Amino acid sequence: MRDATAAPAAPATDLYHIPKDDKRITRGWTFYDWANSVYPLVITSSIFPIYWGAMVKAVTKTDSGKSPVDFLGFQVPGSSLLTYAISAAFLFIAIISPFLTSLADFSGRKKLFMQIFCYLGAFSCAALFFFTPDTLTLSTFVFVLATIGFSGSIVFYNSYLPLISSEEKYDSLSARGFSMGYIGSVLLLLVCLGLIMGHEAIGLEEGFATRLAFLLTGLWWAGFAQIAFFALPADPGRPAGAADESGWLLNGFRELGKVWDQLKQLPNLKRFLLAYFTYNMGVQTVMYVATIFGDEELKLESTALILTILLLQIVGILGAYLFSKLSERIGNTRALSWAVFIWMLICIGGYFVQAGWSFYALAAVIGLTMGAVQSLSRSTYSKIIPENTPNTAAFFSFFDVTEKLSIVIGTAVFGVIAQLTGSMRNSILSLIVFFVLGLIFLLRLRGKKLRDDVSGADPKLAEGLSGN
Repeated sequence: MRDATAAPAAPATDLYHIPKDDKRITRGWTFYDWANSVYPLVITSSIFPIYWGAMVKAVTKTDSGKSPVDFLGFQVPGSSLLTYAISAAFLFIAIISPFLTSLADFSGRKKLFMQIFCYLGAFSCAALFFFTPDTLTLSTFVFVLATIGFSGSIVFYNSYLPLISSEEKYDSLSARGFSMGYIGSVLLLLVCLGLIMGHEAIGLEEGFATRLAFLLTGLWWAGFAQIAFFALPADPGRPAGAADESGWLLNGFRELGKVWDQLKQLPNLKRFLLAYFTYNMGVQTVMYVATIFGDEELKLESTALILTILLLQIVGILGAYLFSKLSERIGNTRALSWAVFIWMLICIGGYFVQAGWSFYALAAVIGLTMGAVQSLSRSTYSKIIPENTPNTAAFFSFFDVTEKLSIVIGTAVFGVIAQLTGSMRNSILSLIVFFVLGLIFLLRLRGKKLRDDVSGADPKLAEGLSGN
């Protein structure tokens, strides 16, 4: 592991006057992708869902991860409980994120908030080491906290993109960050997979080796995040005399109100957020339930599932770069439209897929478009928000809320349909509705200049964008 403490302390640069395309800063920024991407891979996508199913079977003493478990007095199918936990975590962060990010912009402490959520997520992730059949209920809440930490830190991380990069490099830098995340997470997953598969050779029980993977994930996340924290400029704080520090809470809400007023006069930004909200419901839901689907519907072996997730990550690196190049040739919205159309085909394929070559082929296509959609969505939004705006975290809070609410609805709909119909195949097929709507909304942006012209807008908009 690279020694993060060896990095020199970042200069106390004004957060809103960061030099563009500084290699040290941009490289350090991408390392947070390297650090935190182990969470969605190891915890939400591969090892944890499989372990969750095993714990549900141990609690219910049945052979099905769908069997009802007692959760706070309610009988809930085990697989649905996991999707509901994801929904709850993202609903919570969607509610508090706008306030926290506007507060971060107002206070000039963007990095501090990013660190708080990073450590909350990493330590909660490590605490999953204590997840046993006897701690199912408590571990569900720990999982929720880890998810809150992950999603909360991402909004502050994303908000740095327009501050550290020139606009023509948004796509490539965003793709590089996602690729760093894929590479780092694959490396740790290989280590964890080695521990689990070789547990007997090193004298460990399989359950202990699996829980050790959760501990390693938290340590990796918190450890490598130090590289990003040292490279990103120090928080400047609020300029002296700009406002009373004791008025943080009230001014945080005022800052959020300014951004809301600005959004009313930025039609392209609203159109993109609506498109992102709909197609992201499908993308994120598939990412969160793919392993559960393979485990419960296709009855795949744990090793085969984890190897499939590895395939997704490797192909995802290629997909992020391919669609970055495609966006340079045909534009961001056209490239996103093609990716969303492919996701529509994925839903149809998911309904008919069987264990074997068709499952691996479908996984490869998912990997190709998974990173592309996430990377392009982030860079496209960076191109649409007003140029040189100082309150990027507040703007990205709306992006974050859009993402989180889409996950809440997508995973909840998936869980309810699976619970009512008894088949996750029906849930997968239903997601096509989200992609169709997303594609329609994206097509409304084609042929338009992405960034809205605010020259003739209300003077209050220009005042807000100047930070006054």
